[in-house]
Amino acid sequence: MKINRLLAVTVMLLNRRKATARELADHFGVSIRTIYRDIESINSAGIPIVSYQGYEGGFCIMDNYKLDRQLLTFRDMLSILSALKGVNATFNDRELQGAIEKIGALIPGDRQGDYQTHSEQFVMDMLPWGYGKRQQEAIQEVHGAITSSTLLSFTYRNGQNILTDRKVEPMTLVFKPPGWYLFSYCRFRKDYRVFKLSRMKKIRICEEQFIRRDKTYHEFFAPDNSMRKAEEIILKFYPPISARADEWFGEEPVYASDGTCTTTISIPVDEWVYSMILSYGEHVEVLSPPHVRCRVRQKAKFLLQKYSNLT
Repeated sequence: MKINRLLAVTVMLLNRRKATARELADHFGVSIRTIYRDIESINSAGIPIVSYQGYEGGFCIMDNYKLDRQLLTFRDMLSILSALKGVNATFNDRELQGAIEKIGALIPGDRQGDYQTHSEQFVMDMLPWGYGKRQQEAIQEVHGAITSSTLLSFTYRNGQNILTDRKVEPMTLVFKPPGWYLFSYCRFRKDYRVFKLSRMKKIRICEEQFIRRDKTYHEFFAPDNSMRKAEEIILKFYPPISARADEWFGEEPVYASDGTCTTTISIPVDEWVYSMILSYGEHVEVLSPPHVRCRVRQKAKFLLQKYSNLT
């Protein structure tokens, strides 16, 4: 909703020195024109946003302006704090911690107990299960390169187990369960690429800086992007794991009287997809498309041959 975005823009500008229209547009997934209209609406509401031109220009709220707690409901503040705490558990960012403290100070004294209870009832943890300190440090290092517009180098192992040395312009850190991904411009491939952080080794921040390119990760993942063309896969889940079909964000699972269910997912088909399907073992069946069903059968046959000599 527009009103929620206007509030989010206001809070973001309150807790950072300056933000460009492009940064705000990328953050909220809207056009630059929409951001300009939002800024006009916020100004009309009496919140003074000033614009600075030039290379280091952008929007910011006047230094002497204070956010009245009445602009935020108690539920608004709880939602904002939950989100910020979830993000900061990963990044351990001093500025984010400052934002948490500022918004926390807006909560009335007689509601502090409710706030503490809510903190125990709802927790956002953006680190997948099994992530240790090394992986968290890698996320923070990549995030640092993005915010400073500094080139990043690393060794990458792709789905075919091939190692390549990469130097990229890091643009966006993306969390897609169950892991973190880096959207960037790869100078090795001379094109935009998405890298899985768990496959990035020997990460190093370079000294060279870059000017951020116009393309966004939203555009990269758009349905009409041929590089990320998705296919519909129909899966049939068998008991006892048929309920796992609910984990997929595709069509609503269709349950049958025998306890099985079918669901449709739309996803680019690669080796990860086959690994995911095989991870369910005998409890899942690919109904379509035929070439995916055939490829899974070939992989299952190869597994059978590998273990046929065991006694």
